[in-house]
Amino acid sequence: MSQLIVIGFDAEADAFALRQELGAAQKEYLLRLEDAVVVTRPTEGEYQLHQGLNLTGAGALTGTFWGGLIGLLFLNPLAGAAIGAASGALAGNATDYGINDDFIRQIGKTVPVGSGAVFILARDFNLDKLMPRLEKYEGRARVIQTSLSNADEARLRDALAGSSGRMPQVGDAPVPDATAAHPPGVPGRP
Repeated sequence: MSQLIVIGFDAEADAFALRQELGAAQKEYLLRLEDAVVVTRPTEGEYQLHQGLNLTGAGALTGTFWGGLIGLLFLNPLAGAAIGAASGALAGNATDYGINDDFIRQIGKTVPVGSGAVFILARDFNLDKLMPRLEKYEGRARVIQTSLSNADEARLRDALAGSSGRMPQVGDAPVPDATAAHPPGVPGRP
């Protein structure tokens, strides 16, 4: 099942960096990225969508191939390729794959000027291995909206807020107990 996560950043550069980081994580099979859109707000009243996948270009390339192949069957591959490229580009431009653009625009209007947000649609998350990559943005990012479970969303919020967001692991140093230094009945205990 696909999950949607929207993370807001104080700086546009961090939003683009996270999108690039997610692309690298996908190559390591830590998630399957379906869409990743960065929204920036350069000036008041204006916002820009930076799609991760150019569907117009992809449609034109696919259309060129299929148009050329069909044109080859009818002995005019150049005309077939040109018609295929044009129709593929139009189809790619009209296609809204991934996150609904109206939803992105609605949230994008709330992004402060000079900052950015990343809209992530992915499946097959390995949140335990992704968390260290997200923790480096702590204090500079915040969760705007997710479709994650309450527990996973809380972990993500904690990681971006500055707390570790992970359970203690074997080998971690134990957390000192404040009462251990002054057992009950010993002078000096608060």
